[in-house]
Amino acid sequence: MRRFEVISSWQGRGINLPARKTRLSAGYDLEAGERVVLAPGAVTLVPTGLKAYMNPDEVLQIFIRSSLAIKSNIALANSTAIIDADYVDNPTNEGHLMLPLLNRGQEPITIEKGQRIAQGIFFKYLCTDDDNAEGERQGGFGSTGQ
Repeated sequence: MRRFEVISSWQGRGINLPARKTRLSAGYDLEAGERVVLAPGAVTLVPTGLKAYMNPDEVLQIFIRSSLAIKSNIALANSTAIIDADYVDNPTNEGHLMLPLLNRGQEPITIEKGQRIAQGIFFKYLCTDDDNAEGERQGGFGSTGQ
């Protein structure tokens, strides 16, 4: 069940599925799905063309690649992206993984299609013993709690 897929509207656009680079790597490298220019001081959503399936008791956490943070002064605007298991195949955007990148520098930075920009790590999580969450996701990006 746990896997990445290319979203339907991005099929045939040369999107690579994330991969771990070594057998001891925790993270799956995520690439930019298209060329994007990050304006100084601005947050830009960078599409990956991907969605992620996982088990109901799992979450995908996404972290900026350390090389981008150190060499280019780029950060994830939300520090760590949290992708819930019910985000995939939602009616708004099919679960498209869009990464909010912040250019903390003074010059525009170009992210090229296929450039590795982040790492995704799957985690299991626990709930409280008295948890009674019953809501259903209604949409895509930023939709929980609406």
